[in-house]
Amino acid sequence: MLTVENIGFAYRNKTVLNNIDLNIEKGEIVGVLGPNGCGKTTLLKLLNRNLHPDTGRVLMDGTDLEAISKRKIARHIAVVPQSNEIRFAFSVRDIVAMGRMPFMDRFQGESSEDEHIVQEAMEKTNIESFSHRLINTMSGGERQRVIIARALAQTPEIILLDEPTLHLDINHQFELLDLVRKLSAEERLTVVIVSHDLPMVVKYCDRIVLIHDNKVHALGTPEEVLTTENMRTVFNIEAVLVYDDVLKANCVKITGSCSNRK
Repeated sequence: MLTVENIGFAYRNKTVLNNIDLNIEKGEIVGVLGPNGCGKTTLLKLLNRNLHPDTGRVLMDGTDLEAISKRKIARHIAVVPQSNEIRFAFSVRDIVAMGRMPFMDRFQGESSEDEHIVQEAMEKTNIESFSHRLINTMSGGERQRVIIARALAQTPEIILLDEPTLHLDINHQFELLDLVRKLSAEERLTVVIVSHDLPMVVKYCDRIVLIHDNKVHALGTPEEVLTTENMRTVFNIEAVLVYDDVLKANCVKITGSCSNRK
C-alpha cells in the first residue's frame, strides 16, 4: 500500500532521516516510535507529500507520490495533525464536511452522498450532538475528535495520525483507538500512528517502527521491537515487555531511567 524506499531528508544542513526503508501493508496499524527530534513527524509528512524527500521515494500502490496530484493523494490519504488549532468560527459540521473537498469540483455543493458520509463520520466519532457548535468554543479534546471526523469524511484508504491522543481524556483515548482498530479490521483501513505512548502503541499496533539516530533502529511486532535493550538504547529507560493476565495483553513495565543508575 505504502512503500518507503531509501528516504533521506534534512532541514537545511541537519539530517533528520537517512536511508529509511519501510513497507506498510493494507489494513495494518503501524506505530512510529522514537525520542523527540528523531524524525517521526517528518516521516509522516513525507508519507503524504507534505514534504519532499531529498533522496529516495514514497510509493502508493507502486506509484511515486511525486507523480500524483495533492488532490488525488487526499482522496486516498487522510491526516490528523498534532495541532488542532482552528482560528475561524466554523461549525463542527462545516469542519467535518471539509473532508469531502477532494471529491468536489469547484463551486459544487454537497451531494446527498457527501451529506451521508459527513453524518456517518460524526456518528462514528460521537460528535453529532454538537454538530452546530462553533469549533473555536470547544476544548482541545473535543476539537481533536472533530479533526478525526474530518479525516474519516475523506473516506481514506490510509490515515496518518500524529500524536492523536495528545489532547484527549483517558476514556476518549481508548474510544478513539478502539475506533481506529475497528475501522482497520472492518474496512481494511491502513493506519500509521506517531506516538510517545508506549502502552498505547503496544496495545493497538500490529507493527512498530523504532527510529533512532536518523535510521530505523528496529522494525517488527511489539514483542520483537520493544526489547529491554532497545528501550534502554532509544529511550534511556529500564523497561520490560510483560504479559498482563488481567488485561490479557502485553504491557510495558518501566522500572526507572538509565540516567538514575549508579
